[in-house]
Amino acid sequence: MSKLPVILDHDGAVDDFLSTVLLMTMDGVQPLGVVVTPADCYIGPAVSATRKILDLMGKTDVTVAESTVRGVNPFPGRFRRDCFVVDHLPILNERDAIATPLAPEPGQEFLAEAVRNAAEPVTLLVTGPLTTVAEALKIAPDIESNIEKIVWMGGALSVPGNVGKDIEPGQDGSAEWNAYWDPFAIAQIWETQIPVVLCALDITNTVPLTSDLIRQLGRQRRYPLSDLAGQCYAIAMSQDYYFWDVLATAYLAAPERYELQILETGVITQGESQGRIVLQSGGRRIKMMKRVDLDWFYSYILEQWRR
Repeated sequence: MSKLPVILDHDGAVDDFLSTVLLMTMDGVQPLGVVVTPADCYIGPAVSATRKILDLMGKTDVTVAESTVRGVNPFPGRFRRDCFVVDHLPILNERDAIATPLAPEPGQEFLAEAVRNAAEPVTLLVTGPLTTVAEALKIAPDIESNIEKIVWMGGALSVPGNVGKDIEPGQDGSAEWNAYWDPFAIAQIWETQIPVVLCALDITNTVPLTSDLIRQLGRQRRYPLSDLAGQCYAIAMSQDYYFWDVLATAYLAAPERYELQILETGVITQGESQGRIVLQSGGRRIKMMKRVDLDWFYSYILEQWRR
């Protein structure tokens, strides 16, 4: 049975790093590269931490690329700082030098070439904004036919968004941050024929990070990946935190554990609802994750990080 070719495009927050870890543990996946988009992070430490994680996991054959795209609505600085902490965790700094290669070209060019050169259609796992993928399609429109699907963590449809009025005055709170960062990129992707599987706040709101899970990771500290995951999630426990990106990533391992629904959608690109994904009769058809087997999910990530 052939492995699923996957390119990960993440944006350097705590959950993005642990999505990287989870993806690299999947026996059925062939990672073709990791792109870091400069959204919910500062790009230097986010790229560095990603490469150190791959070093820790012995995945030094996977190239990391730094995207140079920019969004419309930047993440607040206080959201983006966690990448500095992760980059300086002791478990990621036991080696004198980083062995995992850094692509010489920008991430959007790397992604375009990696998709074009792939022997079979590629799944794009995007846990940040869609901007890098959109830019790669502008650079190389021909790659659309070699993209099997996009699994994207982003958006909020029937639940409130997380772009609060206290942070972004003038917005109505209906948008999710990955969508709000660049709603025009969503509109561009929605114009393609690429299948989209959406992991929106509608489902991630049902899968919280809990103190009990961190305690279970603590009991697995003898395993380096559990130790890393526990340290990373401890950073996040001062706020409500959910398995946004890790939930999207786990879909690749066991899609049968998720219930999907087909929706017709559109995206609002301007005004107080900028970045909101809406139900729209006759709009872009997507598959949205509706439910997940929670017992399976929590058990699965603990098992995968028991190494």
